[in-house]
Amino acid sequence: MQIKEAAERLGITERMLRHYEKSGLMEAGRSQNGYRSYGTADLRRAGRIRDLIDTGFSTREIRAMAACLSDEGAGPCEGGIAQLITKLEQIDRLRAGLDEKRQAVLDRLATLEEALATRAEENGAHPVGSGDAVSDHASSPDAGRPAGTGIADYPA
Repeated sequence: MQIKEAAERLGITERMLRHYEKSGLMEAGRSQNGYRSYGTADLRRAGRIRDLIDTGFSTREIRAMAACLSDEGAGPCEGGIAQLITKLEQIDRLRAGLDEKRQAVLDRLATLEEALATRAEENGAHPVGSGDAVSDHASSPDAGRPAGTGIADYPA
């Protein structure tokens, strides 16, 4: 089948199939007229590549798993296990970093809401939105930070 039909079956663009080939992840056959030609094994390989990219693998990482992409060998690909474990560890590190950033934003939000509530009380007004966004957040906004580096250290 030609590239258009292959791309449609895989749910990707023709450009992506060309990218897989250019990246050395697969090699499409050519018909007599020079057009790319894809067989069922090519579609399975391209589907595996697409799935790995969807789960966060780069083309460089996928190239290192080349043996896991083909239909050769009927069993599971041993080299893929180490690559998958490495990817999980990378995802866990990224997730932990995002969790830390999220907590820092929550801490700063709580500090700002408290400062606005205090200012509103001093002016005799009712605080707007005080505590709504972080009502279940009870930790100190600057917990774990060295002195002089937290929001509370800056003038309101």
